[in-house]
Amino acid sequence: MARPSQSKLSNSHKPIIPQTPGISRNRDRQARHDICPTIVDVPAFRRTKMTTVDAPTSLTYLRPATAKEEALVERFQPIFDRIAEGNVERERNRTFPFEQVQWLKDADFSLVRVPEEFGGWGASLEQTYYLLALLAEADANVAHVWRNHLAFIEDRLNARPSPANDRWFQRFRDREFIGGGWTEANNGTYANIKTTVTREGDAYKVTGAKFYATGSLYADWLDVIGKGEDGSLITTLVSRHQPGVVLTDDWPGFGQSTTASGSATYQDAIAHEGDVFPASERVVYQGHFYQTALLAVLTGITRAILRDGTKALKARGRNYPQGLNPVPALDPQLLQVIGEVSVRVFSTEAALRRAASALDLIAAAHADGDVALRDKRVIAGEVAVAQAQLAIIDGVLYAATHVFGALGASATSEETALDRHWRNARTLASHNPVAYKARILGDYLVNDNSPASSIDRLGRGGQGN
Repeated sequence: MARPSQSKLSNSHKPIIPQTPGISRNRDRQARHDICPTIVDVPAFRRTKMTTVDAPTSLTYLRPATAKEEALVERFQPIFDRIAEGNVERERNRTFPFEQVQWLKDADFSLVRVPEEFGGWGASLEQTYYLLALLAEADANVAHVWRNHLAFIEDRLNARPSPANDRWFQRFRDREFIGGGWTEANNGTYANIKTTVTREGDAYKVTGAKFYATGSLYADWLDVIGKGEDGSLITTLVSRHQPGVVLTDDWPGFGQSTTASGSATYQDAIAHEGDVFPASERVVYQGHFYQTALLAVLTGITRAILRDGTKALKARGRNYPQGLNPVPALDPQLLQVIGEVSVRVFSTEAALRRAASALDLIAAAHADGDVALRDKRVIAGEVAVAQAQLAIIDGVLYAATHVFGALGASATSEETALDRHWRNARTLASHNPVAYKARILGDYLVNDNSPASSIDRLGRGGQGN
C-alpha cells in the first residue's frame, strides 16, 4: 500500500512532521538492528499467511493465553528503554515519534494479544496492559498511539471466523496499523451523529468529520463510526491512503501532544465489504477495553514519576535550612514523599491488573459461547474498570503534584520537563467522565442499577464511556 504524499494531508493549522521512512518488510536481520539494536529477529511464521480458522469448531479467534509475562518483558523492555532515551527532547520540541512507533511495529508489538495460532505472541489482556504501562513509563504519547490499534485487534479476536476476518489477521501480520476515532467534531454525539456511511455498488462511502483521531498520522487504516442509510450505527475501516481522507495536526491539548489526536475529515472515502461492521456487533467489552488502555498509560506515567522523582532527589545538591539533614537524599521528610509516591505506583498497578483480569474473564466466557456468563461478567468488568479509573486517576495526579515536595525549585526547569507527567496525566484523565463514576458505582451497589453503558442506549457507550 503506497504512502500518501504530504500534499494529501491538511497542514492548515500546524505542519505535519514528515514520517520516518520504514524499512522494507523484507529487511534482513542486520537492517533491523541498524534501526534499533534491541530488536531481535521475528520468527518467520509471524509474518506469513496462516491457515484459516476451523469455522465449525471455533466461535471466535480468541484462545487461552500462552505467553509468559517475563518473556514478553524480556523481549520488549529493551525497545521501551530505547524509546525512553529521547522522551524529554520529544516532549520539549513536540517531535512526533514516528521512528519509535516503527520500532514497535518492526518488533511485532501489535501482535502481542494475537494467539500464537495466528502468528502472535499469545498474551492475556492483563499481560498486554502491563506491557502498555511499561511502554507508557518510557513515553506516554507512544503508548497512547496504540490504543485504537489494540482495540480493533481485540474486536476481531471476538468476531466469528470468516474469510474477511482472516484477511484482517493477515493485515495485522503485515504490520498494517489502525488509528482513527469515533468522536464527532463540533460537539456531535452518537445520538445526533452526522457522519454517514452509504452503500454504492460493491463499496461504501464515508463522509463526515471526526476529532480525537488518536494515532491517525501513524496509521494505515482509520476506524470510523457513522450512520447508515437505515439510521443504524455502522463502523468502517477506511484506508488512510486515499484522496477522500484528510488528517490535520490540530490537537490543542496541553498534554499528549504527539499522539496525532486532532481532526480527520472524510469526503466520500471508500470502504470495502469485509471492512464494514454494525456497531452493535463490535466487541461487547469495547468501552472497557478503551478505558483500560488509558488506565495502563496513566499507570505507566505514575511509574515514570517515581523514576524521575527518585533520580532528582538523589541528584539534589543542597537542602533548605528547615530540613532535617543537609543532604536532601538523607532527609527523612523528603524520603517520605518518595515513599508516598511509591505507594501510588503500587496501587495503580494493582488496580490495573484487577481491571484487566476482569476483562480476561469476559473474553473467556465469550470464547466459550456462554452469553449469560459473559453478560454477567460485563457488569463485573464495568464495576472493576470504574473502580480502577477512580483509583488510578487519584494516584497518578497525587504523584505528579506531590513529587515536587521532595525536590527544589530547580525541578521546575524546562530542561527536565517534569511537568510533562502532570500535563499528560491530566489530559488522559479528562478523556472520560470520571466525575460520574462514583455515583454510578453507588447506584449499582445500593439500587442494583446496571453500571454498563450501551452504544444503543441514549447515544452512550463506545470508546471508553
